[in-house]
Amino acid sequence: MPPSATDGASADNSNGAGVALSLKPNIGVYTNPKHDLWINAAEPTAESVKSGADLKPGEVTVAIRSTGICGSDVHFWHAGCIGPMIVEGDHILGHESAGDVIAVHPSVKHLKVGDRVAVEPNVICNACEPCLTGRYNGCENVAFLSTPPVPGLLRRYVNHPAVWCHKIGNMSYENGSLLEPLSVALAGMQRANIQLGDPVLVCGAGPIGLVTLLCCAAAGACPIVVTDISESRLAFAKELCPRVITHKVEKMSAEDSAKAIVQSFGGVEPAITMECTGVESSIASAIWATKFGGKVFIIGVGKNEINIPFMRASVREVDIQLQYRYCNTWPRAIRLVESGVIDLARLVTHRFKLEDALKAFETSADPKSGAIKVQIQSLD
Repeated sequence: MPPSATDGASADNSNGAGVALSLKPNIGVYTNPKHDLWINAAEPTAESVKSGADLKPGEVTVAIRSTGICGSDVHFWHAGCIGPMIVEGDHILGHESAGDVIAVHPSVKHLKVGDRVAVEPNVICNACEPCLTGRYNGCENVAFLSTPPVPGLLRRYVNHPAVWCHKIGNMSYENGSLLEPLSVALAGMQRANIQLGDPVLVCGAGPIGLVTLLCCAAAGACPIVVTDISESRLAFAKELCPRVITHKVEKMSAEDSAKAIVQSFGGVEPAITMECTGVESSIASAIWATKFGGKVFIIGVGKNEINIPFMRASVREVDIQLQYRYCNTWPRAIRLVESGVIDLARLVTHRFKLEDALKAFETSADPKSGAIKVQIQSLD
């Protein structure tokens, strides 16, 4: 395994904007097909940031301040793949980040050095049908940061297209990094078309489930039931949203589980289920529980193939929809956080420095740690 990099002498950089920067060596958090996890040198180097040699037209350099660990990061580390996305070499993780613009290519006019930004972690082709029709999350040639082989954001400095760097004003860096999971939830909310007064079931009280819960509550869904196998996560959900009804999932058939869930609603069947686990048994229970003509919207990522109660969905005309990432959600997410409609700060339970990233990942992956969202702070 490569040795960990250590901080060295800082470099001064005025980058043409009169802002003095003290640059540390760039380091990143890596995994590989052997499921190792380590810290080592990363690109761009502090020297190239100082000179601007690697900055391409349309790009800015972002000094990453905060990055959240996503379940997909842990999955790439532990399993080495998510479906067809396979770790085949040394690979940098992370795609939930915010930081400061520290260098700007002359072609970029809407950002300047010192701007605080959240990084939307994709680079699209702007030429395929999904891109041209505004659904760029389906870009056929997308480079999504942290999805192999594209290196992720868990490093100190990143060059990224300015168009995908969203100004966050005085928002905290942590909230800026949480705009990415909020975007996932918003994409689901928009396509599921949740209305005021809809009874909604949220399956899973992990980070995406909890952000989805906050969005459903803000949208006026009622009643809302959230399910999970973890009592501590359900307690966290109740603290986050006091009016939510919590339901602990027990080992039983999907049909019996659905009956218990409907009882939690007081006998009302959910009009829409936001399935945030991707677990086969949870999806099956959701289909059994959802009302005639309702919808099961699957945000969670699961196995390549699963079994579902097809005839239950058929005879009840339950629509099943699925989601892949997000598009055109970040400005909306920023407005929701800036206005206070959505409070993301309470989701952060653990914080680590970049040098302690291995401990951060172990904490995030440990069900007994009580972690909801683990944040890694790349710079002091």
